[in-house]
Amino acid sequence: MRAVVFERFGEPAEVREVADPEPAPHGVVVRVEATGLCRSDWHGWQGHDPDITLPHVPGHELAGVVEAAGDRVAGWRPGDRVTVPFVCACGSCGACAAGDQQVCERQTQPGFTHWGSFARYVALDHADVNLVAVPEDMTYATAASLGCRFATAFRAVAQQGRLAAGEWVAVHGCGGVGLSAVMIAAASGARVVAVDVSPRALELARAFGAAECVDATRTPDTAAAVRDLTGGGAHLSLDALGSPVTCAASVNGLRRRGRHVQVGLLPSSDGTTPVPMARAVALELELLGSHGMAAHTYAPMLELVRTGALRPDLLVTSTIGLDAVPAALAAMGTAPGAGVTVIEP
Repeated sequence: MRAVVFERFGEPAEVREVADPEPAPHGVVVRVEATGLCRSDWHGWQGHDPDITLPHVPGHELAGVVEAAGDRVAGWRPGDRVTVPFVCACGSCGACAAGDQQVCERQTQPGFTHWGSFARYVALDHADVNLVAVPEDMTYATAASLGCRFATAFRAVAQQGRLAAGEWVAVHGCGGVGLSAVMIAAASGARVVAVDVSPRALELARAFGAAECVDATRTPDTAAAVRDLTGGGAHLSLDALGSPVTCAASVNGLRRRGRHVQVGLLPSSDGTTPVPMARAVALELELLGSHGMAAHTYAPMLELVRTGALRPDLLVTSTIGLDAVPAALAAMGTAPGAGVTVIEP
């Protein structure tokens, strides 16, 4: 099969022929019909993920058709239309038994722990725990966008963030996950402040329901701007980019007893990131992480998509083929673009 492969971290990837994957006894091989290009893929290419071994095929946000199934798979067969969370759970550890598959103790992640979906085929583990059926009337591009950015944003806003209608929500970073969060929060009855450096990203945020937009290139103190716009600070704030600057701005823009959810990855040389903890203590803030969403919790999100209350299809702003991926992956570090780029292998 054709796949995007890199041999060294940070050096150009290339498209070449590699061996087709085989399903594990508990797993499947999926023919990839669409897969998202995500900033997490860029982090992996840069060497920020310790699970990656070289050579490597990235890609973790996908939808397609089951091509082959292992002999221990009970619920899926070739021809089924499927998507999958980027965290593939084992189904048997303590976290899985509690229903928290998104933090499975023995999780695998396509594109990180093993070869991913920037290819014609991808192998996925523990299919009966992890696969999600894609409705017949949903496009593969839309379904692919659910597996990481949209589902991650849905859990961050609705489950971890515990959003209530009428609250103020600040979203720092309006890439794919940030715009998803804007859309989900606005559809839930929140008033949203979107913060970004890109005029195009802020334009999309307003189109998806943001009540206020803050251009970080023109506003030195975005946290103060959020506090002013919200009458004292956001009830809920998300760092959807993942940088020390956006993390601190998200925390500093909260009102008393507000909730910060860290969604974007925060790579650093020593594995730690400075956080304004004095403010967290003084205002009794909650600092939360959010890591994907378990397959068994997809139903409410899919129902909102089915009814049109949520429109993840509108987030897809670009579609490319495999040959364009190496350049697009490299560009994620400096010019990630607005919206979601979908790859059709």
